[in-house]
Amino acid sequence: MNHAVYPPAAQGRIQGMAAYEALCQEAATDYAGYWARLARELLTWHKPFTQALNESQAPFYKWFEDGQLNVSYNCLDRHVNAGKGGRTAIIFETDDGQTRHVSYAELLAITCRMANALKARGVKKGDRVVIYMPMSVEGIAAMQACARIGATHSVVFGGFSAQSLRDRVQDAGAVALITADEQMRGGKALPLKAIVDEALDGGSCPSLKDVIVWRRTGGKVGWVEGRDQWLHDLLPTVADTCDPEWVDAEHPLFLLYTSGSTGKPKGVQHSSGGYLLHAALTTSWTFDLQDSDIFWCTADIGWVTGHSYIAYGPLALGGTQVVFEGVPTYPDASRFWQMIAKHKVSIFYTAPTAIRSLIKAAETNDAVHPKHHDLSSLRILGSVGEPINPAAWEWYFQNVGGGRCPIVDTFWQTETGGHMITPLPAVTPMVPGSCTLPFPGIQAAIVDEMGNDVPNGTGGILVVKKPWPSMIRTIWGDPERFKKSYYPEELKGYYLAGDGAIRSADRGYFTITGRIDDVLNVSGHRLGTMEVESALVAHTELVAEAAVVGRPDDLTGEAICAFVVLKRARPTGEEAKAIANELRNWVGKEIGPIAKPKEIRFGDNLPKTRSGKIMRRLLRSLAKGEAVTQDTSTLENPAILEQLAQPI
Repeated sequence: MNHAVYPPAAQGRIQGMAAYEALCQEAATDYAGYWARLARELLTWHKPFTQALNESQAPFYKWFEDGQLNVSYNCLDRHVNAGKGGRTAIIFETDDGQTRHVSYAELLAITCRMANALKARGVKKGDRVVIYMPMSVEGIAAMQACARIGATHSVVFGGFSAQSLRDRVQDAGAVALITADEQMRGGKALPLKAIVDEALDGGSCPSLKDVIVWRRTGGKVGWVEGRDQWLHDLLPTVADTCDPEWVDAEHPLFLLYTSGSTGKPKGVQHSSGGYLLHAALTTSWTFDLQDSDIFWCTADIGWVTGHSYIAYGPLALGGTQVVFEGVPTYPDASRFWQMIAKHKVSIFYTAPTAIRSLIKAAETNDAVHPKHHDLSSLRILGSVGEPINPAAWEWYFQNVGGGRCPIVDTFWQTETGGHMITPLPAVTPMVPGSCTLPFPGIQAAIVDEMGNDVPNGTGGILVVKKPWPSMIRTIWGDPERFKKSYYPEELKGYYLAGDGAIRSADRGYFTITGRIDDVLNVSGHRLGTMEVESALVAHTELVAEAAVVGRPDDLTGEAICAFVVLKRARPTGEEAKAIANELRNWVGKEIGPIAKPKEIRFGDNLPKTRSGKIMRRLLRSLAKGEAVTQDTSTLENPAILEQLAQPI
């Protein structure tokens, strides 16, 4: 499938392909020196480092290890000290549309009070603190407060169940937990403290001494005397200044548990110095963040995107950003467009899942179409979380960006800490569906099963050949699992991303084809599920969304099963068969007969977490005709499983 090429922006912090190539050349010539230069330019060091990279214990790489800094100091104090304390750090909008502006001086004061409150409860450098909070200024301040005192935070998304929360508290050995009474999402008050109580029931987390509760709604909550503390009771008793704890660059800033894995939770451990460098650098170069910008990343702080591009990257640069408590469809599906117009957002970063659901909403109800809102403040759009299919890219570009805003289609992972492959706004001609070229200094490549480079135009395994500052340091408490998962012996010491990819023969652009385990083998042909999904969604007249999985097949080895949401009412009977047939033939035309789904099922929606992620493991069970036995507590719409279990 050939797609149009769109030109880059005229202006940007990295200007033109020659400037990009010069940076890549600098990294190729003196790799450690390149990152050392940037670390000195972007971060404020309490004690300067003398060595950028230590490879002696590979793959347990160390960056800037003899340097000392404090992440919270870099995000808050240095801006206040430079006379920018009055500058707006966060424009916070609640679920019901109330707005609060918080300056850098105010955010520093809130952070210091929270840091002192933690210290007063005995939390110290090296302790782990779990944060189970709604999207809020207080949630971000809690993260900054932990960083300020050298405690390692582990944020757990507010949609996770009591069991998931318990597993994470236990694995991290957390001593304190910060939560809220309830959270507001889509006009509903959802419990948080009650879930915490269930998670901690029966003394299941002996390491945990304190639960600090922020009053968000005033809803009724259970209370355990001695363990539970109201945040509003603690804050007035402590000072609004707190000296930062200077830590080594390799000090663990946070653990973040990757979702969807079976068995023991996998705590991805990130450092302080290297992580903050890449969060700040990518916010600067990928988003071209300027003092005049209003930046809005729609992610939740429970995910890595909310860490790097809400809690740390924009604040390290002294930027102004929107933080939103609610969901894109409340009170209706024009909420994002209303907020962009209201706050004059200039850089907007969201997920393909959100874009596709808003396309469907706009095509079934013209009143929520972005064209009814003044989006002229926008200058850069971004996409994150999964590859964006070309049809959604085109709609986003034309209808949200007015055909004038570059889209930075960013590829990265929880484990990478920040962007790895992405267009830069004033550098990269854009091809819909492709994340284009590696970020300067990132040595991405595509190899075969033995780690040998494959030619452009040939699919293979995505790897990163050299360590980079914001990379995962280990899996908390399980270094062997870290080595096995990310540095398998057969791959020559390269980092294994776990994704398949292909580079275009003409430009050398990367396109992610899906997880390696999402590559189907149909009659000896390897097909990425992403490829089939993109083909289905390219039928813009009929299809709003699609998810593709494989199931065992006696004849072909694997058969393709597609779950499809249409831009109209869900069909049944003969009509469903006719539409399924039309879509099969469409895929055959777009990719080839081998890619035709053996089975297509229709639903009003796909099974998604509250953050909008499609739970493909549940779809695999449905495709095989198995009963769903996995944990479905994070599902926003559990009733949809019954609908999708029915073959046509």
